[in-house]
Amino acid sequence: MERFVTPKLTEEDVLGEKGIRPKLISEYIGQDKTKEKLNIFMKAAKMRGEALDHVLLYGPPGLGKTTLSHIIAEEMNVDIKITSGPAIERPGDLAAILTSLKEHDVLFIDEIHRLSRQVEEVLYPAMEDYAIDIVIGKGPGARSVRLELPKFTLVGATTRAGQLTAPLRDRFGVICKLDLYTVEELSGIIRRSADVLTIPMDDEAVVEMAMRSRGTPRIVNRLLKRVRDYAMVRADGFVTKAIAKQALDLLEIDPLGLDAVDRKVLSCIVENYDGGPVGLETLAASTGEEATTIEDVYEPYLMQIGFITRTPRGRMITNKGRLHLGYETITSAEQLYFESLATEGDAFE
Repeated sequence: MERFVTPKLTEEDVLGEKGIRPKLISEYIGQDKTKEKLNIFMKAAKMRGEALDHVLLYGPPGLGKTTLSHIIAEEMNVDIKITSGPAIERPGDLAAILTSLKEHDVLFIDEIHRLSRQVEEVLYPAMEDYAIDIVIGKGPGARSVRLELPKFTLVGATTRAGQLTAPLRDRFGVICKLDLYTVEELSGIIRRSADVLTIPMDDEAVVEMAMRSRGTPRIVNRLLKRVRDYAMVRADGFVTKAIAKQALDLLEIDPLGLDAVDRKVLSCIVENYDGGPVGLETLAASTGEEATTIEDVYEPYLMQIGFITRTPRGRMITNKGRLHLGYETITSAEQLYFESLATEGDAFE
């Protein structure tokens, strides 16, 4: 079953975000530094009558990278074409997309870190010289033909900026990092979405949902719809703090946004491995979850709120995490003792 607090895009998100997605940068809530930079660069490009320089957006999933790409196209009064790194399998696929662009259009490539090396090589001259080289024919008679491209803006999005190659990263003129949202920013997003969806609610309910949304707009919008459903069936449709709390408790989402799987991972470290350190593969086998899922989906948020740490010898739960689950805390001396009991083989899994 899909987790309610996963920041990954679901089919419902794709359908639901169309109506509540902001269209202008003035409507976009949060990411103030990124908005200020983009606003200046877009206005300057329009004053010169040029295409905006290539933009790289990076940060955790669900923070609004796709939304910003649509806003860039809207603000620049141009069309946008959307694709993703895994979808562009061959250089010819990229060439077909690039040659279909019009002057100053925006090309949005999600998960750009997953482009193949061959496709990436074609992208370099397209970004730098607005041209691509195509080989016609085979064998001794083959010849290279350079096709000129319209001046376009590439907007790349990635959750793993460290996996981008240096030559690709260096070709972006604007690089923006998106951070997790504050409770105040998420509250503003909830109010805006509630207005669009005509969901009546009070301020305390807004804050309750914002606190359980893991700093992610995609999650907060998803939870808003589920709380709306609960209020329609179990109440009169008006969302109060009590109704929001009941709905989120039913979804097993606690006051910090942790769900049953998060708590299972934390409990496993405490109960099975005395708080750690424990290797990733061992933790995956003990919880029945994929190692990559723990590393990419569960672990980042648990680290951000200070509930687990990664050491050279494995994962450990912190006293903050122990307290949240109701376990007793341990002293530094006890932590060092438990760490000394861990085997080297478990540590480097």
